[in-house]
Amino acid sequence: MSHTAATTTGPSRFYNWLPRTIDRRVRVFAWLSFLAEVLIIATGGAVRLTGSGLGCPTWPTCTAESLVNTPEMGIHGVIEFGNRTLTGLVGILALIVVVLVWRMRAERRDLFTLALIVLGGVVAQALVGGVTVLTGLNPFIVGFHYVSSLTLVCVCAAFLVRMNAAPGPRERAVPRWYAITAHVTTLALGVTIVFGVLTTGAGPHSGDADAGRNGFNAEVLEHVHAWPGYILFALVLTLTVVAWLRHLPTRTWTTTLLGVVLVQVAVGLYQARNGLPELAVGVHMVLAALAAATMTAVVLHLKAPRTASLGGGAGASDPAFAARTAHS
Repeated sequence: MSHTAATTTGPSRFYNWLPRTIDRRVRVFAWLSFLAEVLIIATGGAVRLTGSGLGCPTWPTCTAESLVNTPEMGIHGVIEFGNRTLTGLVGILALIVVVLVWRMRAERRDLFTLALIVLGGVVAQALVGGVTVLTGLNPFIVGFHYVSSLTLVCVCAAFLVRMNAAPGPRERAVPRWYAITAHVTTLALGVTIVFGVLTTGAGPHSGDADAGRNGFNAEVLEHVHAWPGYILFALVLTLTVVAWLRHLPTRTWTTTLLGVVLVQVAVGLYQARNGLPELAVGVHMVLAALAAATMTAVVLHLKAPRTASLGGGAGASDPAFAARTAHS
């Protein structure tokens, strides 16, 4: 075999196989990466809510003598090691997405940057998970671990949104006051999540019978956590109604967010009135991540490519849009 033929069938052939534009391969693995990030929040919640946080008492191995869980460790070892194993899958999927967008990294620098952030974030999350175990499930580190996971879900959601958008300069596609309200809504969501994390850190679900709590009054925090939640609901309702009345490009996502927030409020009320049942708390955690991901989509739809037509989400330079929003 000639040198040229060998080269063609080696790295060059793989490079030529990589997509030049967004195709089905990129879409499938981007969605798998997003779903895996959500799933690891669910399994992380299961670890905590079943008291399996120290099912593997050390890190990076499961025990001092074994890389994996042993039969003597029981179900807690299975649950904790299963969550650690899923971290590997999340990392592999993140790496695949990076590889798939490698060839278009110059033209789609936004996607390549987001993919790198996810990959680096997964590695960082694994290290934070190790610190969580080594500190005996310190509630503040556990909370940071959750918020970090939720952030990666948002980055994956941003990739999904930008994946379907045209590259290039973007401009505001909604009235200025509406964009400001959307950002205030993001702040309300963030505050709600932070107080939710603190509330959980003060509650009964520590992840292990011997794990400490953060020392705050859980009953007081439940009420404090609810206040920004209700403000969030009012803001999302406002964004949704206005989006439909003015045919804004955010209307589909604000409607989705409104649905998620409504379910989240209902689950929150249920768990608060029924002694924080484990399943309800776990659902509440996952819904918070989905709400944050949907909010990310809303924010990214505040702007549109400058070349977009009005029907597809006009930019502010569109004459019809400008006339409609000049005094907004």
